[in-house]
Amino acid sequence: MTKKQKKSLLRLCVSALLFVIGLLFVPDSPVYISLIYYIALYLFVGWDVLFSAFKNLANRQVLDEKFLMTVASAGAMVLREYHEAVAVMLFYQIGEWFQSFAVDRSRKSIQSLITLCPDEVTVVRDGTEMVTDPEDVAIGEIIAVRPGERIPVDGKIRSGAGSIDTSALTGESVPVDVAPGDEVLSGSIDLNGALYIECTRTYENSAVSKILEMIENAADQKAPVESFITRFSRVYTPAVVILAVMTALIPPLVLGGSFETWIHRALTFLVVSCPCALVVSVPLTFFSCIGSASRHGVLIKGAHAVETLGKTDVMAFDKTGTLTKGEYAVTQVLPYGCSADELLEIAAHAEHFSTHPIARSIQRAYSGVIKKERITSFTEHSGLGISVLISGKKYCVGNRRFLEENNIRIPTHIEAGQYSVSVADDSGYLGCLVIEDTLKDNAEKALQELKNSGIGKLVLLTGDTLEAAQRTLKGLPLDAIEAHLLPGDKVSGLQALKNDGSTVGFVGDGLNDAPVLTAADIGIAMGGFGTDAAIEAADMILMNDDLEQLKKARLLSSKTMRIVRENIIFSLVSKIAVLITGALGLTGMNMAVFADVGVLCLCVLNALRAKWNRG
Repeated sequence: MTKKQKKSLLRLCVSALLFVIGLLFVPDSPVYISLIYYIALYLFVGWDVLFSAFKNLANRQVLDEKFLMTVASAGAMVLREYHEAVAVMLFYQIGEWFQSFAVDRSRKSIQSLITLCPDEVTVVRDGTEMVTDPEDVAIGEIIAVRPGERIPVDGKIRSGAGSIDTSALTGESVPVDVAPGDEVLSGSIDLNGALYIECTRTYENSAVSKILEMIENAADQKAPVESFITRFSRVYTPAVVILAVMTALIPPLVLGGSFETWIHRALTFLVVSCPCALVVSVPLTFFSCIGSASRHGVLIKGAHAVETLGKTDVMAFDKTGTLTKGEYAVTQVLPYGCSADELLEIAAHAEHFSTHPIARSIQRAYSGVIKKERITSFTEHSGLGISVLISGKKYCVGNRRFLEENNIRIPTHIEAGQYSVSVADDSGYLGCLVIEDTLKDNAEKALQELKNSGIGKLVLLTGDTLEAAQRTLKGLPLDAIEAHLLPGDKVSGLQALKNDGSTVGFVGDGLNDAPVLTAADIGIAMGGFGTDAAIEAADMILMNDDLEQLKKARLLSSKTMRIVRENIIFSLVSKIAVLITGALGLTGMNMAVFADVGVLCLCVLNALRAKWNRG
């Protein structure tokens, strides 16, 4: 609770106590004492509302809830309904306080991200460590991070090893082990071991800065329902003011009734007509949803994305890095002129000095010990393969074209995957290793959960061959696979899915996915290893690349939209009922206060249910 909120709460408590005292003792006092007491209490309770109303009046912005509260309460004071005038202002202020408190609570999880940005950083310059601002660290400079400190900029570890806590970025509580060569993101906490990190992105382009910028801009993107409420209030408020004036003047002029009675009904009409329950609770519901999602490692860029995700009925996916790990692995060893163990041993020794991802996958697959002294010659042929001398014997290791250029015949019946590494020596072809991307561990479960959540169709849009996609993604509950797609073809494929009236989402991570992420009704990027272009184009980011978070975000979206509908229906029905009964004189100012402030408080509390979601 902020200092301002504490002061407001104290004023409300004192005002409520004085109001109760007035109800108990002032009615027995002389009229002038009652008048002075209630005017003083009225000004004490509502001076800021009155000031704001008159300020808006001077700026020709009269038709807001503060103006309506001022007119209604001042009118009640003129009609000598002193306690009702104070009650209107007091309960309105109570509603405003609860609104402020609720918004502050919803902002808390988002504002806590500010602490992800340390105020200072230790940078190594000319062999000396010095403290400076994170903004002053240039790309290529080395920073020192001690245990317990946050990493201030994105970078790559040059020396040191340990564990880092990435929960603030990804929502994943399990520490990540890091070593030299590993990339780390700003905002992570060094749990143990001193780390020396080479800056790869400036502070303003770091992961934390981008996250904060996206969250700060999220509130600017209104959902269609939220925009409707804003437009509705602009028409609704002046309409009820006109109706209130008509209620005060027409019946006594036409029917000959008492002006005082109808003015009182008109004031009641004004109190209940305030649309603040809608104007406040609907944006607050979306804001609560965005805050809750951010705590679970899902960044939602605006209310529009929340609403769209809840009604998405077709979800399309990229393959590499989205449904798969984006890491190559040896899936098959196919010997021809030697044993499988010998084939893998030769390939691992041949690829020992290479840093290519495929070479690294072969190195990981080999469980034996690399004897570097056996490798006496090593020549890399870009885009083709490697020629190497191992224990004095020449080997060619690479793609089929490389072997064919070296006059090595590959048996026609040998089939391999999309990526294969063939091995041959002077005697001829020895076999090949099939290298393929591997499926994410939870991909099948995540896609099935999406189906269970109401998404009717799951589609793959990939640039890979159909055979490779089918082999890698075997077992996934996909309804269709479209392969051999260039980035433009992916956009066309997505547009075809939208042509039947479906709301289509797309999940991707690469630079080539940026166009289709933009074209989708809702674009979802993998934030952990996704490219900057994909993250920028997306409406939602899964910070820990966990597809199961997508199901949780969808359930949260559906819950949020259900709360929005509940608040709209409850608010309108309550107000319409009291508007009608108030105009007929069946309900008074007290019921009007409940229909305004009471409904507001109930809608605000209901809105906070989106924040309390635990995924």
